[in-house]
Amino acid sequence: MTESAETVPDEPAPAPQHWYADVLASDGGVVRLRPITPADADELQRFHTALSERTRYLRYFGPYPRISPKDLYRTTHVDYHDRVGLVVVLGDSIIAVGRYELLDRSGKRSAEVAFVVADGHQGRGLGSILLEHLAGAAAENGIETFVAEVLAENTVMVTVFREAGYQVERSRDGSVLHLEFAIDPTEALRSVRDARERASEARSVGNLLAPRSVAVIGATPSTGRVGGVVLANLLDGSYHGAVYPVNPGRRSVRGVHAYPTVRDIPDEVDLAVVAVPATEIGSVLDDCMAKGVKGLLVLSAGFSETGEQGRGPEAELVAAARGHGMRVVGPSALGIANTDPAIGLNATLATVLPGRGRIGFFCQSGPLGVAILAEAATRNLGLSTFVSAGNRADVSGNDLLQYWDTDADTDVILLYLESFGNPRKFSRIARRVARNKPIVAVSPSRLAARGNSDGELDRAVVRDLFAQSGVVQAESISEMFDCAALLGYQPLPRGPRPAIVGNSTALNWLTADAARSEGLNAAEPVDLGPQAMPEDYLTAVTAALRSDETDAVIVIFAPPIPLPQTGYAEAIRTAVATVSGDKPVLTTFASGDGIPDLLAVRGPGAAAIRGSIPSFPDPARAVRALARVQRYARWRDRPATPGHDGTGRPEAEHNRPAGIDSERAVALMAGWMADSGDGRRLADDETVTLLACYGISVVDFRAVRDVDSAVAAAAELGYPVAAKATNESWRRRPDMSWVRLDLWRPEAVRQAYRDLVELCGDPLLHIQRMAPKGVGCVLRVQDDPAFGSVIEFGLSGPIIELLGDRAYRALPLSAEEAAALIDAPRAAPLLNGTPASPRVDKAALIDLTRRISALFDDLPEMRELSCEPVLASPESAAILYARARIGPQPSRFDTGPRRLG
Repeated sequence: MTESAETVPDEPAPAPQHWYADVLASDGGVVRLRPITPADADELQRFHTALSERTRYLRYFGPYPRISPKDLYRTTHVDYHDRVGLVVVLGDSIIAVGRYELLDRSGKRSAEVAFVVADGHQGRGLGSILLEHLAGAAAENGIETFVAEVLAENTVMVTVFREAGYQVERSRDGSVLHLEFAIDPTEALRSVRDARERASEARSVGNLLAPRSVAVIGATPSTGRVGGVVLANLLDGSYHGAVYPVNPGRRSVRGVHAYPTVRDIPDEVDLAVVAVPATEIGSVLDDCMAKGVKGLLVLSAGFSETGEQGRGPEAELVAAARGHGMRVVGPSALGIANTDPAIGLNATLATVLPGRGRIGFFCQSGPLGVAILAEAATRNLGLSTFVSAGNRADVSGNDLLQYWDTDADTDVILLYLESFGNPRKFSRIARRVARNKPIVAVSPSRLAARGNSDGELDRAVVRDLFAQSGVVQAESISEMFDCAALLGYQPLPRGPRPAIVGNSTALNWLTADAARSEGLNAAEPVDLGPQAMPEDYLTAVTAALRSDETDAVIVIFAPPIPLPQTGYAEAIRTAVATVSGDKPVLTTFASGDGIPDLLAVRGPGAAAIRGSIPSFPDPARAVRALARVQRYARWRDRPATPGHDGTGRPEAEHNRPAGIDSERAVALMAGWMADSGDGRRLADDETVTLLACYGISVVDFRAVRDVDSAVAAAAELGYPVAAKATNESWRRRPDMSWVRLDLWRPEAVRQAYRDLVELCGDPLLHIQRMAPKGVGCVLRVQDDPAFGSVIEFGLSGPIIELLGDRAYRALPLSAEEAAALIDAPRAAPLLNGTPASPRVDKAALIDLTRRISALFDDLPEMRELSCEPVLASPESAAILYARARIGPQPSRFDTGPRRLG
């Protein structure tokens, strides 16, 4: 980039705080990106001087061994608008620098961009990170295009621009390439960003789960203390790496040489397990940073779980660790484990760890994690990896989803969630991962209480967010493991038709009833009777598996008296092995729970592998697990709408409804926001105008303030009409006392106007054309602080409001998701018609929902929209009233350049 002689102000503008970001490099290490400041001058000069001659030549097209005072001043004194500089730092050292500067291009806002990375950190993707964040800053400042001058031989830099996802135009002047590209986000750009994010986050977690060496800080020989338990697990297990106890008061711990501090360990340390009191974390962290430890597992308690007083120290811990390239699991974590025989890591406080399997498990609660691991071991359910993140101050369930998505040793993912780190990101990742690997999640009700005073909306949103994303939601830990036993060892059901084979008439029919109550189409059970022999099971189960009328088989073995079980188990296993197919088999085998030894198929190390047959102590539990898994299978069979595979935006750019004028809507919004920067509620006529841009019409009405205007409005609209109060406090009343319907004459309009003004005390009324009779519905969109824009649908009426019969989806919606939303409330069958009312036009409701989705996708300033009521009739879906609120766009870290939350 050519330096200009233009002067710069002595007092630079304040650096934008939202440009500070912790970001993962391509190798999974953390780096910190921030705006450059005048205080960086000396460190910038050191950085520049340390560059190799080759790197300086490629960046500056010449030797340029030292930055001149004038250029150094100009580089560090920027206005953060037309001239921007960003640095990537590790600790106190600058390891990469990027900048852009506005060019004079006859009114076109273009900027020249350039960056350089320290030789020792090249190949870590820092150039791509700088380019993303510079583009984000430029977009904020109204810059549309980046240009760059690059030596043709600088293939690395050319590759950075080419692989960033931009549409790059090139020209050549001798040995110099001129590159130019628009920085507008595109589908390709978002796809590249998400792919890089996925790879770096997976690598980051992989580094934690496969350390070559572990230091236990606070190691002790006592298994009654945290440091003693984790050290014993590491030493007593099959960990293949080096273990270094750290205890300043001992020369050895459990027969292993100990070190006073991490700094004193002569070899590299990949993972430090911290088991010292919270008050001592500061000095331990300093030692880890000086040593260059790559990851911290903090078992120590005393942070945010204690309340507000612990939040500050926890934030400081994470900030310091990230600033020196480390990721943090915890604090107050139970630990991490990897059962891969080549690694054999058990850095947990659990005395019982399940064997090798293909289930990945993430939880937050440490004490609960111990019980969960014990239950998994009791059920004979093998795990691939396990992470208990405690307070989840850094590493979260989203990170683990990214890792397990790429982990060839994990087929099923279990999540016990007490809070979301980034729900929008969770939804985006989960819907992609669930296409290939089932996710089973269980959460306490308090998970949902984020951003709402009563928590009810959030609980419902969490429920529907899981369903929308393909996540199997379990109501309890036991139910989570029930689903895991089926998903981890048996194929997915092709449909909802289970066959029931058993030797107990009572249990057979209870199972059939339970199946029907869960929405499964159970046929009449095959009752073998209490005297059934193994060969009877072999015949019946084989026939059920071969039948074209069944999609799954539930086998009940409940002997009336104690019997040898081996023959019956062999009969069931033989039937399954004989009939090659893709039907899952579930059992209630002598009330066993999990994978009974007699029904297990053994793999390497005698671990139960796929093909093993799960048993449930209660047939009803088997049915519930099958029903949840069948719903997941149905979700996975649906074709993914473009963008709904987690790689981009849904329908914003695909198959939008016709008749949308988004350019006019954007212009209207810009004008309204310019007049009221903090946002406001739109006037009724403004809302109507905005909705019309999306082909959404409100039943024609006129606002009136006196009785003569009311009569004139009725004549203009055409009789019959309705008169309605406009005051919000009255519109929320369920008794409809604020409405007068079917007014056929001027005298009726006059009387209605006088009555409503006297009742409500407000002269402003709406006179509205009568809509066709129909079923009242509600469509609302609110900006949820956790999930972004959430659309709500339900039928209207005080009883339905009282029951909370509403369905929710995160926007934007595909056409299929819009249809599912309309059918989701329990009262939705009323839309299909009853003896007292005909079937409504559900296609019109679906179309209306999609248009609202497109509106919110195009206009990030939309904060709220309520269409209430919407009268759904056989001919249409008529909106009787709509109100909207606009405001500044909230921070959406999940939609901008990559950063850790």
